[in-house]
Amino acid sequence: MDIYYSSKALRDRCSTEKKGIRYWGEPLAKKIRQRIKEFEAATNLGQISTLPPPRCHELRNNRAGQFAVVISANMRIIFEPYYEQVPLLPDGGVDKSKVTRIRILEVTDYHDD
Repeated sequence: MDIYYSSKALRDRCSTEKKGIRYWGEPLAKKIRQRIKEFEAATNLGQISTLPPPRCHELRNNRAGQFAVVISANMRIIFEPYYEQVPLLPDGGVDKSKVTRIRILEVTDYHDD
């Protein structure tokens, strides 16, 4: 899958081990890097497991159109399909098998939103 980032700083933290460790600490940075590698190895979003540990899931409410994968108990990588027009299923859901580009928006604990 092609991976884009919402900012250069986020890209550097996610893709450079040293910068990730400095920003998030070693355990969290290693988990984030692991998830990024899973994205890189997949050809489409449908190949990212909806079961633990990554538990890829679509978000709702103020985060509609975004997805998340689990990093730790509360931390998530938040991302979105990176298309002008997102590929949809007839029922209106995202056709994950056709999503081959994502943009990582943030790494956060969104549970307090």
